[in-house]
Amino acid sequence: MKRVLVANRGEIALRIIRGCHEEGLEAVAVYSEADRLSPHAMAADRAVELGPPPASESYLSVERLLEAARATEADAVHPGYGFLAEQAHFAEAVEQAGLTWIGPPPDAIRMMGEKTEARRRMTRAGVPIVPGTTEAARDAEAAVAAADEVGYPVLLKAASGGGGKGMRVARDADEVRKGFQQAASEAKSAFGDDSIYVEHLVDRPRHVEIQVLADRFGNTIHLGERECSVQRRHQKLIEESPSPAVDLDLRLRMGEAAVKAAQSVGYLSAGTVEFLLDPRGKFYFLEMNTRLQVEHPVTEMVYGVDIVREQLRIAAGEPMTLPGRPMRPRGHAIECRITAEDPYANFLPATGRVEYLHVPTGPGVRWDAGIEMGSEVGLFYDSLLGKLIVWGENRERAVRRMRRALDEMVIVGLPTSQPFHRRVMDEPGFVGGEYDIEYLDRVGGELLVREIPETDLWQIAVAAALAEDEARSARVPTSEAAAGGAAPSAWVRCAREEGLRRP
Repeated sequence: MKRVLVANRGEIALRIIRGCHEEGLEAVAVYSEADRLSPHAMAADRAVELGPPPASESYLSVERLLEAARATEADAVHPGYGFLAEQAHFAEAVEQAGLTWIGPPPDAIRMMGEKTEARRRMTRAGVPIVPGTTEAARDAEAAVAAADEVGYPVLLKAASGGGGKGMRVARDADEVRKGFQQAASEAKSAFGDDSIYVEHLVDRPRHVEIQVLADRFGNTIHLGERECSVQRRHQKLIEESPSPAVDLDLRLRMGEAAVKAAQSVGYLSAGTVEFLLDPRGKFYFLEMNTRLQVEHPVTEMVYGVDIVREQLRIAAGEPMTLPGRPMRPRGHAIECRITAEDPYANFLPATGRVEYLHVPTGPGVRWDAGIEMGSEVGLFYDSLLGKLIVWGENRERAVRRMRRALDEMVIVGLPTSQPFHRRVMDEPGFVGGEYDIEYLDRVGGELLVREIPETDLWQIAVAAALAEDEARSARVPTSEAAAGGAAPSAWVRCAREEGLRRP
């Protein structure tokens, strides 16, 4: 391997480009017309335009990506995450073109991407799964029969894909019938497959995942867990490592299960096995993400491992640089996903220009981003602007450091999720590590209420006082007013003084 084409954009493309350069490899960026001046395109050794902004005409075009690889004489392709990263047909097309695929074998992607097949394989491998079906339901009535057997409440889940799409909660037969059609329609639109299976809904679980790495020399290891329970509509918002709920014994057992899961499909490269952890400490296989995860930096900070560079070494046919025994976490890391969304408007996606950007620095602070001052943020792609990651000697120190970093960060030009993350860092449940995937449902009402800026309070006070003064004047008899009997209230006097001082 000498030259790697990075088939992605934004922060993950820039992350991979940096990893290539540190391994002595050249990096080729691809970009759409909307990303012509993006940081990842500027950082690469070469850059190729793919086409118009819509992803279907640029980042999702296998033909254009392979053409870019041929034009630049790249000999390997790294897919990053999202887009085509978990599409077995893209991995096969890369290999058929005589290029090195930096990721797991296409068969492993296919087996783990089909959720019911993955559940069957996990059962054979001795990995615990959430009670439910291992075959897709034929229709809504078949789903009702399965739900009756599994026990309510249940989750209706897409057999292909993930990210919360094609998923519905049902608490009785009527909700199963209604939810089945909705989930199937959404799954068909998102993944081209309307297959739905039924799974028991675990009560108030945590979402805990295990990072795995495997090379061609028979070495498969895990790098501990990440806690990903702060979610909105099954989309992760904050991640940390290690999990506040996982002790050494549980970490070893979950890690062993994750290694078994990876080995059962002949896995290579980096991947993540996701589990649900119930309040009693029982864990169940959820799915496997056959790619680099968005939240991989928290593992890197705690275990001192460059996961991207390990991916590059494995793809080049070299052994991992890591020991074949379980590694112990050192300290604690937290990641906040800073997105172009307005948390006070139900996380409505936002667009605009980054007019000013100040990135926090200092000990233990890392910023992985795909934006810079002047960047235009549109609606063509994911809303992720960057990831703010901190490391501390322990969890308390990491939380304090994240507070400080969020206070220092300044993004002007469009709404972002930054104020939401700052509030979470003060919320008692999060600070105490006592939360699960329903956390935001319980506390979101308090965290997502817009505060009135202090600079606006005096204007409100003035308006209220003047309105009160006008009302009082209307109530005072004309003779009393003429005699000066209607003295201004304390509100009015204060408002007038404030108005003189703060025009």
